[in-house]
Amino acid sequence: MWGYAVVSVVFLFFLNNLNVCYSTDNEDQGPVIPPSKCEVCKFLAIELKARLEETGKTKEVLQIGHGIDPSKKKKIKYNTAELRLIEALTDPHICDKILEYNIHKERSGSNRFARGESETFQTLKGLVDKGVKVDLGIPYELWDTPSAEVTQLQRECFSVVEQYEEDIEDWYFSNQDKDIIDYLCKDHVLKYDNQDCLDEVYVPKGEQDNAIEEEKSSKNSKSKGKKNKGKLKGDNGEHTEL
Repeated sequence: MWGYAVVSVVFLFFLNNLNVCYSTDNEDQGPVIPPSKCEVCKFLAIELKARLEETGKTKEVLQIGHGIDPSKKKKIKYNTAELRLIEALTDPHICDKILEYNIHKERSGSNRFARGESETFQTLKGLVDKGVKVDLGIPYELWDTPSAEVTQLQRECFSVVEQYEEDIEDWYFSNQDKDIIDYLCKDHVLKYDNQDCLDEVYVPKGEQDNAIEEEKSSKNSKSKGKKNKGKLKGDNGEHTEL
């Protein structure tokens, strides 16, 4: 009994310090941080860009028109066809892809939204697999359901697609030479709003450590170079022969 109590207290402390938010039927439970307008547009643009890239390499040609005579039908490339855009947006709906994301509370800014399990859940599930009883207040089978933030991100994604449908079409038909994130988010959706999240890129911890070490090594090399230069400048070229 005491052992279980200790484990429960330890995990309660662990979860509180990580500010972990878990999805339940009541979205008011836990420290929910709603997605910003910037985050909504960013992930919509990322998903649309990825889906269009999937079909961007095809050389398929479509024949548009009525009748059975092929010569009377207009031929257009699938890459620039309206059908391709419609399928990218609605087959299935682009915003449904958002439900594949999870909340990674250990990350900052918009990087908290990402596919894959968070480090916290990986740790907790590992302990469950080892036989440790973990009580989060919700059934184990609901641990993988989308969080409140993710479901809200999806809802607001639908709103952005509906509101800026014409801008998405303008980009597709006339401005594909410009990045969709710049055109849709910077120039239209977030024209008068904060755009900081668009520049946030997640760097895995291992790569961060490597970058820090490389920066330290570079600074040390520069420092040694300056010292050697100073010695060379101070050398008057006079030597004593023995």
